Amino acid sequence: MILVTPLIAELERLYQGAEIDIVAEGNAAVDVFQTFSSVRHIYCLSRRGFKHPFVFLSKILRIRRTDYDLIIDPCLGSGFSRLLARLFKGRRKLGFDDGARRSRGMTHLVPASMAPHHMAKRSVMLVRWYASHQINEAEDFPALDLRLTAAEKQHGEQLIRRLVVASDQPCEGGVIGLFAEATGKKRYCQAWWNDFVSAVRLAIPECSLVEIIPAHGRSMLDSKWPGYYSTSIRRMASAMAGVDMMISADCGVMHLAVASGTPTIGMFSVTDAKIYGPYGSHNAHVATQGMSPQQAAKRAVALYRESFRLRSMPQASHRLEAALL
Repeated sequence: MILVTPLIAELERLYQGAEIDIVAEGNAAVDVFQTFSSVRHIYCLSRRGFKHPFVFLSKILRIRRTDYDLIIDPCLGSGFSRLLARLFKGRRKLGFDDGARRSRGMTHLVPASMAPHHMAKRSVMLVRWYASHQINEAEDFPALDLRLTAAEKQHGEQLIRRLVVASDQPCEGGVIGLFAEATGKKRYCQAWWNDFVSAVRLAIPECSLVEIIPAHGRSMLDSKWPGYYSTSIRRMASAMAGVDMMISADCGVMHLAVASGTPTIGMFSVTDAKIYGPYGSHNAHVATQGMSPQQAAKRAVALYRESFRLRSMPQASHRLEAALL
């Protein structure tokens, strides 16, 4: 859902005043898009819809009552998304051409070969092609943006400040948020994170650390640092907006951190960062294949100094060189 926020921004730019309905799997879209004034209805389909067929079908029939001007299937290779696009009523139906069978019923198709590498950019490219039938590769793409309110951002700043003060950490060098959870092979072990964080602390002792706790409610860093836990997507984003930088494993929370507006570094060990990495002038990734935790920390601190300009980073960089080389 977060990766769709640039598409909404692009539709607002191209078609001012347009009203947008979103059909999503699960309930996350309600939190993600609640501050988007252009979004009219959010239809949340159950992840196990076929176990409750009457509820599922009633929502599908409700959506079919609207005759849309444009239906967009933003997914590349999703049979379910394409099926829904074909089921709903619309004068124009836009999507990627990913096979003759699944292209039936679509009025406007873009060759799959034209899809940008990054998932968040693909749907933006679709509507740009639809609007002008040409693509400018150099044109900027909208950023991931949850559109936190001023009150939400203020709440996050106050929350992080209280956590840092209560933990008695120095904060002259700012606050770094850490999210150490991921699924499957994307997950780094706790020993890796311990070595990584120790190296960062050695390089920037004047910084404070705060851990964002995963959904299962357990610290991934042995509860060594003050932590924040919430089941609310927007509250998590507000907390991350209150730190000076987020360092996250490759996961959905990494995208949430980017969408909160906080400079974010994603740690990638398996997946392709060209497809899933945080993009934008204030975000970066570290490809950790073949790296020790200390080497990854050195790269992260260098990115911190270069991209986010923490006022004490020049001195911290010298300490890192001496400590890790």
